Amino acid sequence: MKRYQKILAVLSLLVFTFVLSGAALAEEPTPAAIDKEAFDALIATGPVATDEEIAASAWATAVRNAGVLRVGGTRTSFLFSQLDETDNGIRGFDAGLYQLLARYILGDETKYELTQVTSSTRESVLTGNQVDAVFATYSITPSRQEVISFAGPYYTSQQAILVKNGNAEINGLEDLAGKIVATQAGSTGPSILAEYAPEADVQEFEDDIQARTAVELGRADAYVTDYTLILNSIVKNPGAYAVAGDVFGPVDPYGIGLPKDSDGVAFVNNFLKAIEDSGLWAQLWQVSLGDRTGISSAPAAPAIAE
Repeated sequence: MKRYQKILAVLSLLVFTFVLSGAALAEEPTPAAIDKEAFDALIATGPVATDEEIAASAWATAVRNAGVLRVGGTRTSFLFSQLDETDNGIRGFDAGLYQLLARYILGDETKYELTQVTSSTRESVLTGNQVDAVFATYSITPSRQEVISFAGPYYTSQQAILVKNGNAEINGLEDLAGKIVATQAGSTGPSILAEYAPEADVQEFEDDIQARTAVELGRADAYVTDYTLILNSIVKNPGAYAVAGDVFGPVDPYGIGLPKDSDGVAFVNNFLKAIEDSGLWAQLWQVSLGDRTGISSAPAAPAIAE
């Protein structure tokens, strides 16, 4: 009899633990999802280039003749380009831009093909003619401009420090000395850390997920990368991370990567000017970022390089 009482006691404890775990999971905050209907409806209002505008650009003519815009990008950037497996739609600020560009050239925002890229492969997919353009929170730098060309910028950001939520040891740049700091290989992070935190022990990782995982597992004390990408991670993983201190470093302009010396630069810049002047850029920013991060008004779009 005592044996059965012990078994019942253990089962009761397991059930109680399961119920508590379920309650904890139910109360866990969930990421702010994009308003899919609003996003899709907005993209469908995008402008379409005239035949004369297409004919004036060899790059745009090649895209129209192919019947598809080949894009280098990601499917895992929560605010910028995130795959929704329930309908296979890709939504976010970058995704909206390349879908608007597909509509501008081909009259149909769905006529694009996405090749996934990392920080280390963005140039190679362009130089190898695997894609027509790269939309991937892509910083415009002199070294990259030696290999490819950029349209834009279409957005600007700066660097920031991501730490595990509850970390009280790192509150800003001055606290990175002697700490293991993760950053992405092929990004601007390593050179910026060399200038602003020269005493940090910098560890380079292949991509954003690996760098953040290093922080989660305690293999790195902090992760320095673009503030917008950090914001993306914080919104996607509520309660997991925090920003330590203020943004720093040079203003980071995001551009649209194009083949070196392509006349697509002028064409895409004209497209960007059209959606900025119409207010479509601000509306896209609001539905993709503002509404999901509690920011009530879009920033001014950056001046497009001439």
